[in-house]
Amino acid sequence: MTSLTIYSVDAPSIEVTHETEFGAVAAALKSWGVVFGHLPATPLSAEVSSEQILAHFQAEVDQLKATHGYITTDVVRLPRGVANAEALRGKFLSEHTHADDEARFFVEGQGAFYLRNDTTIVKIICTQGDLIIVPKGTRHWFDMGPDPYFTAIRLFTDPEGWVGHFTGDPIADAVPRFDG
Repeated sequence: MTSLTIYSVDAPSIEVTHETEFGAVAAALKSWGVVFGHLPATPLSAEVSSEQILAHFQAEVDQLKATHGYITTDVVRLPRGVANAEALRGKFLSEHTHADDEARFFVEGQGAFYLRNDTTIVKIICTQGDLIIVPKGTRHWFDMGPDPYFTAIRLFTDPEGWVGHFTGDPIADAVPRFDG
């Protein structure tokens, strides 16, 4: 289930508030400059390729490209039980920024984005159908959980802009992890 949890930077292990009503989640994220929406997404066969996933969601991808100026797309797909899950999870658990928006359309499964400003940390659990666009330069990290399961279409204005610039701040280690 899509949800938003807020923590204080001063006490990052203590939940301040929790919200599951989609409109309230989207409204809270709007104040951060985050685009958050929901698009139709139906479960996919495990055998479909990345190309087939993009073709299946071509109308949605085309609309996002036209609306936000994205140029390229790719698909990241992690099935349950992937052998190197902990190593994959660890790649994104440290706070970082990007020179491009981080745009993801979750077509199956789930994952958690954490955003941080000077006073607040927001955890957004994205699920099937959720679209999230984290503005470039936003301090954040992503947790796919201990047994990742998600497929997301990523959209870019410049694929090089998606390279993470790590802040070196250990704050991500103080906030409760996503248990998936």
